[in-house]
Amino acid sequence: MASHAKTTPWASSLGDPALLERLFDRLPDVTFFVKDGRERYVVVNETLLARCGIKHKEQLLGRTAEEVFPRGLGASYTAQDRLVLRTGDEIADRLELHIYPDGQQGWCLTFKTPLRDADGAIRGLVGVSRDLHRPDERHPEYRRLAEAVDYLHAHYDETLRLEALTRHVALSMDRFERLVSQVFHLTPRQLLTKIRVDAASRLLREGDRSIASIAHDCGYSDHSAFTRNFRATVGLTPRAFRQRVAR
Repeated sequence: MASHAKTTPWASSLGDPALLERLFDRLPDVTFFVKDGRERYVVVNETLLARCGIKHKEQLLGRTAEEVFPRGLGASYTAQDRLVLRTGDEIADRLELHIYPDGQQGWCLTFKTPLRDADGAIRGLVGVSRDLHRPDERHPEYRRLAEAVDYLHAHYDETLRLEALTRHVALSMDRFERLVSQVFHLTPRQLLTKIRVDAASRLLREGDRSIASIAHDCGYSDHSAFTRNFRATVGLTPRAFRQRVAR
């Protein structure tokens, strides 16, 4: 498959796809993929195979995300691909909660960018999803930020303003944003989203409470806003997520 990738019109903008494939095969916490102009996988790494529950690359190549991932999830990933291919805009550091074939969940940051041929026409895209790791507890400001995270965990069901949170930990907004990025590898808003979606996914898994009630308990006064935010992060609506994890 690598030799096929070298002959594509966009191969020169990517460098050596076969070399990149071999390099990314060594990274168990990063999924790497190249897709053609019809959203089909043409280069993938071993980590992506494992996350899809697939053993051999030949089983994935030539297929789209909709053909590989469960209904809803695949449609969400394909919608991202089409946006990149149609507009040429990048998707950078998109916080996503992935659901793996064994039912486990994992947070990651996704990046997708278009691949262009020598004339500038978009011929495909390349992307990576990097697992979100534990915070850097060795950072000298970790304890102060841990206090902020504790506050978020205690108050995520409320209407929160980041300005109030920065005052709580005696930091300027700029300083707070830099430190959160360094320690948690997220923006403050991504951190709050992660805490809320973690809580919502737990409640959706554990019982049959109404989605409106869960939305309220996770800090959303607007049920539709909760659904939009959850779907943008997980790739499924809350109802579809509940159905998926209940299997």
